[in-house]
Formats: sequence, C-alpha cells, structure tokens
Amino acid sequence: MKIAIIKELAEGERRVAGTPETVKKFKALGADVAVEAGAGLSAAIADADYAAMGATVADRAATVAGADIILGVQGPDVASIGGAKPGAWIVAGLNPFVERARIDAYAGAGYEALAMEFMPRITRAQSMDILSSQSNLAGYKAVLDAAYEYGRAFPMMMTAAGTVSPAKAFIMGVGVAGLQAIATAKRLGAQVSATDVRSATKEQIESLGAKAVFVESVAGIEGEGKGGYATEMSEEYQKAQAELVSSHIAKQDIVITTALIPGKPAPRLITDAQIATMRPGSVIVDLAVEQGGNVEGAVLGQVVERHGVKIVGHKNVPSRLAADSSALFARNLYNFLSAFWNKEQNAPVLDEEIGNAIRVTQGGKVVSERLL
Repeated sequence: MKIAIIKELAEGERRVAGTPETVKKFKALGADVAVEAGAGLSAAIADADYAAMGATVADRAATVAGADIILGVQGPDVASIGGAKPGAWIVAGLNPFVERARIDAYAGAGYEALAMEFMPRITRAQSMDILSSQSNLAGYKAVLDAAYEYGRAFPMMMTAAGTVSPAKAFIMGVGVAGLQAIATAKRLGAQVSATDVRSATKEQIESLGAKAVFVESVAGIEGEGKGGYATEMSEEYQKAQAELVSSHIAKQDIVITTALIPGKPAPRLITDAQIATMRPGSVIVDLAVEQGGNVEGAVLGQVVERHGVKIVGHKNVPSRLAADSSALFARNLYNFLSAFWNKEQNAPVLDEEIGNAIRVTQGGKVVSERLL
C-alpha cells in the first residue's frame, strides 16, 4: 500500500495534506509513504522532516508512480497524477460542485475520488471533518484580519487620558467558523453579538457570552437542514431578518459573515444600502466570498472600500494559517483512513455509510447522488 502526499499547485494554496506526524502514523500502519519534494515548505515543513519519519521524498512523477492512495488538500488535475495505479483513491477537498469537469476526468481515468467535504456530520466522523477543522481556523483568522483593517483598539481601555470604548462586533452565521469568531472577538475584548437562521444556535451564542440577535416575529422557522447545515429560508423570514439586521448593523464596527449553503451560492446577507449606514472606518469580513459572497460589493482576493467601510474578501483563509491548518487537515485524513484500516489487507476498507457519502467516482462513473 503506497500513499502519496503531493504538493499543492493551486494558486495561493500553502497547505499540505500530510505532516511528519501523520507520515509516522501511516508508516506504523504498514503503509509506504512518498512525499513530493517541497510539498510542505509553505507550511514550514522541510523535506528532511518527512524523510526522518520514513517517507520517500521525490519529484511528482516518482511520488505518484504506483500510488494506491493520493492525498491532497485540493483535488489534483488528472494529468499530474497519471502514474497512479488504476482505481487509485484520490482523497482531498474536491469542491465537486464547482470542479465538476475535474470530477468527470477522475471518473474517465478510472480513479475512485473521495470528497472529504462530503463527510457526514455524525459523531464517529467528527475527527475526519475537514470543513470543521478548517472553518475553526478561518473564524479565528477572520477576527484577526478585521482587527488589522479596523485600526482601532478592540477592548475597552481605562486610561488617565480617558476611556477607549470597546469595538462592537457582529457575527452573521454561527457554524463552526462563526462560533470561533465569537470566541476570538470576545477574547480580544469586543462587545459581540451574533445571529443565525437556525434557532438552535441561540443557546450556543449566549454560552460564549455574546448577545443573540434573532427574528422573533416569524414563528416555526428553524433553518436547520440535513447534517446541521443551514437551509434556504422563506421570503417572509428573509424580509424580517433584513429589517432586524439593518437596524443592528448600523451600530456595528466589525461584521463577519460566514453563511454558506452546501452546493448553492452563498446567501446575500448585507446589501450596499446597509453598508452605507455603517460609520466610516468599520470593517466587514466576508468568509463566504469564494461562493459568491454574503456581502454586496465583496471582491474575491481583495480588500475594497465602499461608503468608507472596508470589505475584506481574502481567498482561502485557512491557508493564511498554513502550518496549523495543514496539521489539522492531515490529522483529518489520517483519522479517516486509519479508522477503516484492515490489517490483513494492509489497506482501508470503507463502510457503506461513510463510503457512500463521500465517494464521488468509482468504476469509471460519477456515483455520488449529490452530483447526479
């Protein structure tokens, strides 16, 4: 069983799908591990560190040659992994809805592609969930990015020269990223409020010491979809939420938006008219910008200014913390493969529940129900 860890070729991608820690663990399972030279450099991991754990460090062709499993952060192009075994597994964040042509190419080449972002949100799969591990860091980094652009202090400061008022931070969307954003903003001393379409998150918000801002006038709308994700809301709810948010957002210094719906464009949460009500110098961080954005006027990969308000739209936020995000991502992949490792076959054997959830190609076909 040969596991190949490849260097990421996507622009701006600094993460790596394996670390010396996980190489050592894969070796202990009985696997041979090959790492592409330079794969970990942007995440502060030297080739020598991999070699010290028993990995073979080589160029791309030698790394993937004869590989049974290819590990990546983002899905590799088929042309770059041509030496892998027929039926080899590609285990990565494949972005299947956007990169459909690549998925079709995997099927055409006979590879079995496993989309780690399709991991079901069940208890036994929590340690394998790349969306949670990466969103956690994204929520943290979003607050730091906001603080950098804000240019003022976050906490209240009592000085002999007078008092500095605390920043007011509003978190929109309380999934993993939103909860971490709340916690980080609180640690920095901001006055924090938050909202979500899922009523079940109200208790979570308040448990972190933040104020929950919820629509109370529209009854019977939970906003909870399959797997704990948010769902699209009714026009009635959207109207009520927009009115509530408009009055609240005008008083905020920092707004962080995190709302995503799997397989669909990000919902629009903040309009240009709402931005215009915020005071100059305020900051909005749009963590959904790569899926179309929650904020009108957000630009992917840029920090822009509208009505005196900075709108931050950084790409691939977890990659901005490459060392830590790589460590967590690599552990997710190891936890996944090791949970199904069959010692007799010296290979992982997936069960039906998780296998069917994350498998997108097999036997020359696209097999995921979510893509058919």
